[in-house]
Amino acid sequence: MIKQFLAVVICVAITTIMVQAAPAKYTTKYDNINIDEILNNDRLVSNYFKCLMETGKCTPEGEEVKRWLPDALQNKCAECSEKQRLGSEKIIKFLIENKNDMWKQLEAKYDPQGTYKQRYAEDAKKLNINV
Repeated sequence: MIKQFLAVVICVAITTIMVQAAPAKYTTKYDNINIDEILNNDRLVSNYFKCLMETGKCTPEGEEVKRWLPDALQNKCAECSEKQRLGSEKIIKFLIENKNDMWKQLEAKYDPQGTYKQRYAEDAKKLNINV
């Protein structure tokens, strides 16, 4: 659950970086964004979070990620590149370990019934993420 749900949610929440398609469903133009730079900047993390929660303005890349998030959650990020998946996992783990309050709010918004959490539970264990 976490691997894909978080991967997508976080990707969207923090960097709007990861959404490329095998065919071309998601854009790859943000794949070179420095995730560590974003995660180490509370203001940027907060801005992406507000974008995903629809409580603040979105950058163009934030809008892109927010638009594709529901689809990526449903299809286990099947259209994501390997780079996007790895970045998403990094973001998810960061949010859970360092910004758990934000993570819980994102989870409540994008997975209110816990469907994705349950679906991706095994993936989360493989990533050593405790949810």
